[in-house]
Amino acid sequence: MAINKNQICTICGNRFTITEGLFLRDLSDVLKSKIKETNQYVKPSSFICLKDLQKLRISNMQKIIDQDLEIDHQMSDKLKKELEKDTYVIKNINDTVYGKRTRGQKMADAVAKFGGSWGFIIVFTVVLVGWMAINVLHLFGMHFDPYPFILLNLFLSCVAAIQAPIIMMSQNRQADRDRFDSENDYRTNTKSEMEIRILHEKLDQLNEVQWPHILDIQKMQIEVLSEIENEIQSLKAENEPKRERNTRHPHKK
Repeated sequence: MAINKNQICTICGNRFTITEGLFLRDLSDVLKSKIKETNQYVKPSSFICLKDLQKLRISNMQKIIDQDLEIDHQMSDKLKKELEKDTYVIKNINDTVYGKRTRGQKMADAVAKFGGSWGFIIVFTVVLVGWMAINVLHLFGMHFDPYPFILLNLFLSCVAAIQAPIIMMSQNRQADRDRFDSENDYRTNTKSEMEIRILHEKLDQLNEVQWPHILDIQKMQIEVLSEIENEIQSLKAENEPKRERNTRHPHKK
């Protein structure tokens, strides 16, 4: 029995059986739009052969893959350029602030460090008690600053007047260190923010675009497998009567 090829492919124009293709209404929206781009006169009842369908699917998958790869390359290049920028150079605070100290600055730091310690309080207390004890009790026959200890008050005023600006010099150096710390933190945060922003863009691209594309490709693969399975079933159905006839009327030798 001759095979009835009564379906004409709207793309290649050849004749096929109904099992060798699909109608436009049975295709996905992506393939429908793809076919309508090349043929404006197609109808839902138009027939497309399996060979042309495979070409369209492969072309569509390749287009999706190329677009995703192009976007990935652009984002990777953007991230690479951001990482290679010389706008941020890590500075060692110890080298910038403490590495170039003068002798006076080192002395100011030492005075400020000693002036803010328990050692200074103990030594200062011992000197005050000893000074007053010597002048009140006339120890060792000394009586150079009688009560109310005017010389001691003058000495304390001089110490306070000298110590205050020295401590302020050390505090100014600490302020410089804090400024360098703040600048380093700002640059680090700015660079990290740009890198994190690009990484977020890559993740958004992956979640919002590439994963749906992967699902579309898998859907196409399932459609192809289903069509292959249907074609195999059709071939089996066509060959089943022949097998039955062969079993009923075997050839005689």
